[in-house]
Amino acid sequence: MSSRFEKVAQAIKQEVSLIIHDKINDPRIGFVTVTRVELTEDFRYSKIYFSRLGSQEDCKKALDGLISATGYIRKLLGEKIRLRFVPEIEFKFDEGISYSIHIAETLEKLKNQETSDEVESKE
Repeated sequence: MSSRFEKVAQAIKQEVSLIIHDKINDPRIGFVTVTRVELTEDFRYSKIYFSRLGSQEDCKKALDGLISATGYIRKLLGEKIRLRFVPEIEFKFDEGISYSIHIAETLEKLKNQETSDEVESKE
């Protein structure tokens, strides 16, 4: 991956994060974190991955809010980043973050269960 490619993806990630937090007032979105940006080689299309703590329903609402604000976000992005073409934006929920949290919680439960089993066996 070229240095320019990485710089553009990072710049898009930064700007979209700022736009979402500072310019979008949709209560469905809540507090989302942009986790990564994938660009096509011609910079015309981007997939912007985000995470949000909460239930599956909260994440669905956040995605709906982001989808409805896509045109506005793209317009503001075009004002901030100078590219020949402002990439089309597709928002995706980043399943990796919530899966990692789920794994950590499961491991913590197992650890607590193991500890309580050891205490019971000593008594």
